[in-house]
Amino acid sequence: MAHDIRPYRAADLAALVETSRAADELFARAGIALPPDDPSELVERCEAILVAGDPLAGFVAAEEADGNLHIAQLSVRPELGRRGLGTLLLGAAAQVAAAEGFPALTLTTFRDVPWNGPWYRARGFAEFPRERWGRRLRALWAEEERSGVAVAPRIAMRRPVGMGRPLSRM
Repeated sequence: MAHDIRPYRAADLAALVETSRAADELFARAGIALPPDDPSELVERCEAILVAGDPLAGFVAAEEADGNLHIAQLSVRPELGRRGLGTLLLGAAAQVAAAEGFPALTLTTFRDVPWNGPWYRARGFAEFPRERWGRRLRALWAEEERSGVAVAPRIAMRRPVGMGRPLSRM
């Protein structure tokens, strides 16, 4: 199944919210009760939002953090999971990072959830030690803790742009 990646449009908001909430249900099935999210806040905060498919099948939202492109959220509709769409979206974010001159991608994620930490690790990310975090990543982490997202062990991860396993795959 091929999905075109394109920039987010305001008309995508309802589908983006639905996709985000559907993806959150996977966490609930894994025993992780996340607080309700507000993807509209994400839209306001992130400089780069890319969507896949029409109707929307997934998205990646990213913002600048400490000179890196920080993946704030990557979500794929659960029924479309395990088909390479997340990898495709991650590859698109890496292309944006390269084009904008960012040296790396960063993110925060659940360390042990199979489609989180281990999934990113398989795509070239490594745990990013706290002592190397900048001010913005520290603020994002604190924001996650305040919102109640830190309900299971979490880590920050980093992947240099242009390093690791190739990310664009169809």
